[in-house]
Amino acid sequence: MDMATAKQVAMVGAVVGCVCVAAAWASETVPVVPVAGEGIASGGGSNATGGDGLVVAAADAAAAVVSGVGLWLENMVEAQTAGLRAWQIGLVSILGYVAVCWVVRVVSAPEPLLARAKKEIFRLAKTVPAVRAYVDGQIEKQLESMGATLFDPLPEEPMYYALPDAGLPVADVLAATDRMLVKGHVDWAGGKVSGTVYHGGKEWTEFMGAVVGKYIWTNPLHADVFPGVRRMEAEVVAMTLSMYNAPRTAGGVMTTGGTESILMACKAYRDRGYERGISAPEMVVPDTIHAAFDKAAGYFGIHMVHVPVDPVTRAADVGAMAAAINRNTIFIAGSAPSYPHGVVDPIQELAALAASHDIGMHVDCCLGGFLVPFMADAGYPLAEVFDFRAAGVTSISADTHKYGFAPKGASVVMFSTQALRHYMYFVAPDWPGGIYASPSICGSRAGSAIAGTWAAMMAHGRAGYVASTKSIVETTRKIAAGVAAIDGLFLYGSGEVCVVGFASNIFDIYLLSSAMSKRGWNLSTCQQPSSLHLAVTVPHTQPGVADEFLADLAECTAVLMKDPIAPRDGIGAIYGMAESIPDRSLVSQMAHGFIDVMYRVDTTQGDHLG
Repeated sequence: MDMATAKQVAMVGAVVGCVCVAAAWASETVPVVPVAGEGIASGGGSNATGGDGLVVAAADAAAAVVSGVGLWLENMVEAQTAGLRAWQIGLVSILGYVAVCWVVRVVSAPEPLLARAKKEIFRLAKTVPAVRAYVDGQIEKQLESMGATLFDPLPEEPMYYALPDAGLPVADVLAATDRMLVKGHVDWAGGKVSGTVYHGGKEWTEFMGAVVGKYIWTNPLHADVFPGVRRMEAEVVAMTLSMYNAPRTAGGVMTTGGTESILMACKAYRDRGYERGISAPEMVVPDTIHAAFDKAAGYFGIHMVHVPVDPVTRAADVGAMAAAINRNTIFIAGSAPSYPHGVVDPIQELAALAASHDIGMHVDCCLGGFLVPFMADAGYPLAEVFDFRAAGVTSISADTHKYGFAPKGASVVMFSTQALRHYMYFVAPDWPGGIYASPSICGSRAGSAIAGTWAAMMAHGRAGYVASTKSIVETTRKIAAGVAAIDGLFLYGSGEVCVVGFASNIFDIYLLSSAMSKRGWNLSTCQQPSSLHLAVTVPHTQPGVADEFLADLAECTAVLMKDPIAPRDGIGAIYGMAESIPDRSLVSQMAHGFIDVMYRVDTTQGDHLG
């Protein structure tokens, strides 16, 4: 094929590709306009001369333009393909279509072109052995630093890489467990930790321990053997459904934590989507949704569409989420409140949007599950309905092991109908071991967690949870107001429920995390955007804790205001480096290494026997 012929073939391919892409786009986005004689003009002569007549005229004009463009393209293609063979036209038409699709995808991708270019450069650079070796070496240095600084290796304790030859005396084992428990430099009981331990009071711990100890060997998988545990779980689910104003058609299940609750909701929507003929299911969620949704997407093969939140309020952008919905969308989701900044998304609007598309709407109340239902009675009503009263809400997850003060790990996932709940179940009807059916991921489950949850809810009652909610929300709002008053800091969100998120436009906020860590505080580190948060718990409501936190925060901030470009260290260095890397696969590689370090017996050494 000579150069002239090649140019002709390339032009044909490009033209055909453009036509194909345009036709595909038009078939999905351009509405069908009735023409004269097909409904518009059938209502009588007066309509034909009014507004509908203008529509008909416009449609006719558009049809004429399309016909003219089509004729021009037909003539051009015929002229360019004169003398070419059929296989040449067919082959390059396909290649042209593929090329045009690629260009359209590159140009229309939501990620900026420069960012994508940087990512591609990093990806190509990693293929060079010397570069790859250098990157791996730098990551290993960071991991060694993490092992030495973030984890206490407990060098004074014997390190076991294999079973002891003979069992140790029970007294020695108990003494070792006592020593292991008190290790660490963070005073969580004194309120120095963000989230993590939501109650921890001495009397409450003894009460929970007594209940859990009684049920240590129970398993709800064997409901005939442990009928009391089955009854307790059913009552926990019923009480939680009542808290969220569920209809009589609703149903729920206890899980091992918020992540499993979210996984089960996603699995239910995926399977319902399959039944509706959706083979490539998608979920549409705000950027601030919990990472458990990402995990569910990876586990269950659901394409995840992240939608940026409002940059000011940090709440879900309903309009942007509406634009992201398509024929493959199986559900959307919102938080009440979100983990990063404690913002309650516009649940009612999102639910209405979901209902209009006949898709699911999940409300993630895992964090505030035992706060938001009681806020109105505590004197802090939310602006919007967040539960099953919002038309369109089809599922909710709520953790009992956070502000429900139950032992780890326990959560409840709820569905608006029992039919929807059935999609989360697993049944193996032909297993030789018998008909196997389970409501969630786990087969055997800890009856002790169920019993502890039931006991916690019974001991608190509605009045107890209203009182704890009032105390938590009061403390949260006090801290939020104090943070907002510190020069150099600003709030993300408003500290409405239980999370105070904050950042700085003047200095690296991760430096503040390191400075507070040196004073004994353990804050939650967030990213995109760089920020910190404090999840307020019962220990923070103790007298003087909130004031001490604000005083230390103000002093550390004042120091950083004088030297805003100080070098990073500790976790701040890790997050700072992670945010600066365009290739997120390197961040994933670091995270893999971080988990590996956690499974090393001696975190200061490079052993890999864990």
